[in-house]
Amino acid sequence: MSKYFQPEIECADPAEIRKIQSEKLVKQVRHVWDNVPYYRAKMEAKGVTPEDIHGVEDLHKLPFLSKADLKEAYPYGLMGCPRKDVVRIQSTSGTTGKRVIAFYTKEDLDMWSDCTARAIVAAGGDENDVVQVCYGYGLFTGGAGLNDGSHKVGCMTLPMSSGNTERQLQFMVDLGATILCCTPSYAAYLGESIKEAGLRDRIQLKAGIFGAEAWSEEMRHDIQNSLGIKAYDIYGLTELTGPGVAFECEEQSGMHINEDHFIAEIIDPDTEEVLPEGSVGELVFTAIDKVGFPMIRYRTRDICVLHREKCSCGRTFIKMGKPMGRSDDMLIIKGVNVFPSQIEAVLLEEGFPANYQIIVDRVNNSDTLEVQVEMTPELFSDNLGKISEVEKQLIGSLKTMLGIYAKVRLVAPKSITRSEGKAVRVIDKRKI
Repeated sequence: MSKYFQPEIECADPAEIRKIQSEKLVKQVRHVWDNVPYYRAKMEAKGVTPEDIHGVEDLHKLPFLSKADLKEAYPYGLMGCPRKDVVRIQSTSGTTGKRVIAFYTKEDLDMWSDCTARAIVAAGGDENDVVQVCYGYGLFTGGAGLNDGSHKVGCMTLPMSSGNTERQLQFMVDLGATILCCTPSYAAYLGESIKEAGLRDRIQLKAGIFGAEAWSEEMRHDIQNSLGIKAYDIYGLTELTGPGVAFECEEQSGMHINEDHFIAEIIDPDTEEVLPEGSVGELVFTAIDKVGFPMIRYRTRDICVLHREKCSCGRTFIKMGKPMGRSDDMLIIKGVNVFPSQIEAVLLEEGFPANYQIIVDRVNNSDTLEVQVEMTPELFSDNLGKISEVEKQLIGSLKTMLGIYAKVRLVAPKSITRSEGKAVRVIDKRKI
């Protein structure tokens, strides 16, 4: 039997959800018009006023926001309330330019923790569980989001943050952690570490909630096998709240979007045209009741699909598929669109661990693509002829998937730096 944190909304009739969305959208547009001069100017430039917005059906009339807008309005230009009403900030982990700073009122934090609480309950959590949160704390939203959601459910919460794997395993064993929250790459690393330490029989984990980076179905299966758990996806952006914008249920066939707080659209990233449900395109979100940092039509750059088939879990929220890549960090190599998740799928299907690195360069005005892959211990102890044969096999499989040649270099086990946060999968050396 499925469990819900807020069944009256998670299982509401879609028509009722649309009514809630329309009422909140009208109110939010007025709020932003009155309190966010930066966005009001964008509306005026497009010839739109709050009187033009009567419900969800009018959402397409409103202008988009992008990361460029957030940087231009930094730091306070998109704040939607007086500073005295802001009780917390969070920030992106971006490595270039100005960071994105998001502002939260007490009500915003309460809404966010409801969303992450729904995710924990959807993963089978209740007040009897011990939730080990290994996402980073501080400015990063991961730790704070799952921490507060865990409190709301009533779980014992282990606020471990990231890193210090030895300590992570000690607490996991000694306190009997049952739900693990971290990045999928760190979950894979913990699985390796547990096996090496001989702790597999002492681990009581039953579920994991993993997000903050792209991961494939093959990687999900590997993590589930190594940790003996069911692995659930979670989605979020600092610009919206953080993790909990969408979450996976027991069906593991896409993430339910918390539609009472967020409206999702799919657009053509080039024409900005809204696409029908089921189309592949760029995901756009509107936060309809976040006061401190009210994002309207924010372009996420994530490429995915929305679908509303009936779900066996009983939830009626629309689902988003696992992001296939991003429209802004998608690799274009020799004119071909390449997503790292495609490469990961091939490697995992061929039986290699999910620790690899993609190196892109430009030699004599021509793009090069190299994939460094850790060997399994069995292969490492084999002869060079066998290694060469496996490299050729992987080159063929990658060409079938990508349509272009990728050099493959098998490296020694554990020679690629392990990640305790977000994995650095791609190194692009091109000067473009």
